[in-house]
Amino acid sequence: MLQPTASSLTLDLLSTLRRGTMSVRALIEAGSLLGIEENNIRVSLARLYASGRVERDDRGRYRLGPAVAAISGRLRSWREIGQRQIAWRGDWLAVHCARLGRGPARRRRERALEFLGFREIEAGFSLRPDNLRGGLDGAREQLVSLATGVNATDTALGRVFLVRDLDPTSDMEARSLWDAAALADECRASLTDLRKSEVRLANSTPEEAMIDSFLVGGRVLRQLVRHPLLPQEILTPAPLNDLLEAMKHYDTLGRDAWATFLAKHDVPHRALPLDTRAADLAYSSAASPSRDEAVTPAPSHYRSN
Repeated sequence: MLQPTASSLTLDLLSTLRRGTMSVRALIEAGSLLGIEENNIRVSLARLYASGRVERDDRGRYRLGPAVAAISGRLRSWREIGQRQIAWRGDWLAVHCARLGRGPARRRRERALEFLGFREIEAGFSLRPDNLRGGLDGAREQLVSLATGVNATDTALGRVFLVRDLDPTSDMEARSLWDAAALADECRASLTDLRKSEVRLANSTPEEAMIDSFLVGGRVLRQLVRHPLLPQEILTPAPLNDLLEAMKHYDTLGRDAWATFLAKHDVPHRALPLDTRAADLAYSSAASPSRDEAVTPAPSHYRSN
């Protein structure tokens, strides 16, 4: 299981905050639980502050900066991912970018496409089923936001449009862009991991419970928010639905494990600081969560390129 870095830990902990801030002391203490040295936390904070990914108030306490607020908001709404789909009529959302380019802009575009479940069927031409709530306009807005961090047309993203009436061969090829069996197996494996961790949490010290919930819950959360949300015509929904429900229960256990620590540091603590490291997605914007509370952090797709 991947271990957090100083930067990912900092972003993950700050992403628990709907309101309020977190002190350097709290970040350092949390880092020590996971074997991260104080100096590494301080250096990472300085770099994150310089890049706009965190900001500091007049008391020297930190919160997420505007550069990552949008993606954090989207990922905080992981509990509602099952409500993001509508019935599929067989149409496809498509993105075509004739100028593939290179460097940070291309990496941000590719990560935005992956985040929304697109897969490349030909060089520069990506598809996904048109089964996301909000349709074409919603997908276009999210892609631009994820790729650029602004709500405006970005020529580097390419053209976003609908594709209808594919010929049978092309339709079959498009449906096979996702390994449905592997996606289902990953959900089942993660469900098993959550259940095993629940048993461990019941018999752990407070510190062990914090670490276990941070690592196990964070990995599952990464998986949930990166799931392509395919229609049932391509992927059976049961494994994802089961994992989502189990994660909601596990999140409660994780919040309990972290509540004392966060309360000690005067941090809103009705959510679990799950480990959210491994996927490097670019800055984005999204709606804030509907629940008026501190929220479960989102996977660390925060790193700039």
